[in-house]
Amino acid sequence: MKLLELQQALEERLKYGLPGEEAHLKMAPKSIEGSRLRFTQNEKTRAGGVMIMLYEQNGEVFFPLIQRPNYDGVHGGQVSFPGGKREENDTDTFHTAVRETEEEIGVPARQIEIIGSLTEFFVGASNNLVLPVIGTSNDQPTFIPDQHEVSEVVEAKVTELLDDSLVKEKVITVAGGQVQLNSPYFDIQNKVVWGATAMMLSEFKDILKEIHGY
Repeated sequence: MKLLELQQALEERLKYGLPGEEAHLKMAPKSIEGSRLRFTQNEKTRAGGVMIMLYEQNGEVFFPLIQRPNYDGVHGGQVSFPGGKREENDTDTFHTAVRETEEEIGVPARQIEIIGSLTEFFVGASNNLVLPVIGTSNDQPTFIPDQHEVSEVVEAKVTELLDDSLVKEKVITVAGGQVQLNSPYFDIQNKVVWGATAMMLSEFKDILKEIHGY
């Protein structure tokens, strides 16, 4: 499916109810004992936005993920969408996602057309309520990663997301080696995409499967 056709199908599909938590839970990590991790929003929860930016290259539709540098923080070294916390000057969370995409991977805001969003997702580890925004770029983007925020831009194919054989599971160690989780993950471009990003991608995948008639 070409970009324009997919964009039109998504615009129509996003007018209706979303898969939401049912899709998220398919990729939710569990403790070694088998219990799900549960987090609760509180007065310190902050809004944030991430971007699923679709673009076409050599007849296929892609979207960029970023690998964070290794640092002493909850998301250090992880693969995620471009995005971040909403700032005071952002008009809304859609604006946040577009601004962060420009800041982190160098795609100008003017090149991104917003077509909708998925279900808001609470990321308990960082206490952020995140809106996954879907946009398109009709121009093939030139990525300029921010040296402090991004160690690598990962160009993921939509067809990879639809390939069930690339959904795997492994034990992931977090919290400075003190907590082990059994976590499903997407094996995309030989990267382990797990946690909140995988759970949001799971909802996007379910919508894509509907559109493609899987």
